[in-house]
Amino acid sequence: MNDFKLLIIFISAVSADFRFGDGFFSSFHPVVGIGILITGLEKLLYPAKKNTKKEFFAGLLVTVIVVSISYFVVRFTLFLSSALGSIFYYLLFFYLTYAAIACGGLAREAKNVLETMQKSGLVEARLALSRIVGRETDHLQEDDIYRAVIETVAENLSDGVIAPLFYLMLGGLPLAWAYKAVNTLDSMLGYKDPRYLYFGRSAAYLDDIANYIPARLSAGLIIGAAFFQGLDWHSGWRILWRDRRAHDSPNSGYPEAAMAGILGLRLGGNNSYHGQLIRKPFIGDALEPVSRLHVLRAISNLYLSSSIFVVLMVLIWV
Repeated sequence: MNDFKLLIIFISAVSADFRFGDGFFSSFHPVVGIGILITGLEKLLYPAKKNTKKEFFAGLLVTVIVVSISYFVVRFTLFLSSALGSIFYYLLFFYLTYAAIACGGLAREAKNVLETMQKSGLVEARLALSRIVGRETDHLQEDDIYRAVIETVAENLSDGVIAPLFYLMLGGLPLAWAYKAVNTLDSMLGYKDPRYLYFGRSAAYLDDIANYIPARLSAGLIIGAAFFQGLDWHSGWRILWRDRRAHDSPNSGYPEAAMAGILGLRLGGNNSYHGQLIRKPFIGDALEPVSRLHVLRAISNLYLSSSIFVVLMVLIWV
């Protein structure tokens, strides 16, 4: 990044996310627009009659349209803002960088679950947890809730922070927002239920490909941050190597295994999604009973891992 001002704005945008999460511009978040586009295209293109081949190609078309529009809209708006003057370009660059990452928002939601558990009890904590996980939460006990938060922090470190920053570094904000479109498509369509098994397949495959490198980077960053935290980073490497494939996702097992290892916990196991019990292998060893303290350590690791990657980006760019 040759423009020193742009570098300062990048650091400011990341810092704003760390501090405020989605507090700024939350009503005008581009992901909301991407979600509206996906919903509209699904209504328009989903086959009226059951046909797996048509469902697959309709889903593929939705994926191509959404990712392409996301990329070119960002590219065009950046070009237009630069034509209007540097101040418009810098403001747009700040906004799109700030909105692309979700470190502060993730940390805030994780802390909210802890605070709700402490102040309002188990039932309200289950509701708070349901805002950040896809699994059913109405039957979870306290230790299950803490475990779910830690798993979410580990997985979303990759999806919500490292991946968009990685693609920003590779191809600027247009590529970062193309990735955000892929991730949103997967979160909305990438289910294995009867409606989305074929319609969402291309979105799910593309998400797996896009997250291949970021997930592995995230695992290494978690372990590197654990070294500075004084946590068991040796165990992080051991569990990562042993359990990285103990997950139905080809990517999520990497950051979850690293997090399980550094905290001395056992993650994973069976959970219910949309009324269906999904059986999953365990990740890590239950060296300690999961507690509130482990969640706080995971949140600290989230911030530190993200900060390490930002520093590495700045060093590469300068």
